[in-house]
Amino acid sequence: MPETTRQEGRIAFLGLGHMGGPMAVNLVKAGYTVTGYDVVPAALEAARAHGIDTVETAAEAVAGAAVVLTMLPSGKHLLDAYRGTPDQPGLLATAAPGTMFLDCSTINVDEAREAAALAVAAGHRAVDAPVSGGVVGAEAGTLTFMVGALAEDFDAVNPMLEVMGKRVVHCGEHGAGQAAKICNNMILGVSMIAVSEAFVLGEKLGLTHQALFDVASAASGQCWALTTNCPVPGPVPTSPANRDYQPGFAGALMAKDLKLALNALESSGVAARLGPLASEIYDSFAAEGGAGRDFSGIITDIRDKSDHQPKGQA
Repeated sequence: MPETTRQEGRIAFLGLGHMGGPMAVNLVKAGYTVTGYDVVPAALEAARAHGIDTVETAAEAVAGAAVVLTMLPSGKHLLDAYRGTPDQPGLLATAAPGTMFLDCSTINVDEAREAAALAVAAGHRAVDAPVSGGVVGAEAGTLTFMVGALAEDFDAVNPMLEVMGKRVVHCGEHGAGQAAKICNNMILGVSMIAVSEAFVLGEKLGLTHQALFDVASAASGQCWALTTNCPVPGPVPTSPANRDYQPGFAGALMAKDLKLALNALESSGVAARLGPLASEIYDSFAAEGGAGRDFSGIITDIRDKSDHQPKGQA
């Protein structure tokens, strides 16, 4: 850890799970003063083992912090934490005036905008900055941040985000970060299904995985789902397919993100067909044992449900 700390003020980091924990560690390594909190005792213990100061309540972490960074499971968790209850003040009431509320959760666009409006109405500043890159990216500090914020607020949080990620994109004002995240992951979910279906079709037509990869990766079928997260073992040695689909990005998380995209499609009236179908496919995959597997494991589901012989043959 550096001998000196940065001067931006203390960060209250709420949500120290598989993503939040490594992100908080990278902030500490960069010289930021971080106070962490999580409702899961094991997450607090792991954070302390990596040099993060932890406290017993969220209110204790937030009091006096310059920045409140949240990495929570859902928009409901975030809004409930901001508002509090009649018996327990929320984060917005606990924080000092003018606190920066930086939310890195992945939630509905409407929820992100509502959270920002609540923060601003309470006299604070607000930024939504969901991430892409998975646990590996969180640990390596190579995440991509998609940021929704006023320009001056983006400038204020950008140095922190650059510590935790290698790419930070200002997508627009409040909610724009979430919008970019769900649009990107809808593309990813649809493309992974298409790539997986193509490999299963190639198997039935007698193509080797390597032959199909060599053609598609250098032709119009090229995409991230093929060249980085290839769903079959062999062509891309670092892909989860070579580790029995141990997740970089779990099927349950893809199902969640596609559900967020589906909500946005329905609320905005977009005449989409592939996004909703991808959401249905990943919902089934997660419910039928794929929740804890990498989302590229969808290929095993496609293969298992395919006919053993081409249609029309006995």
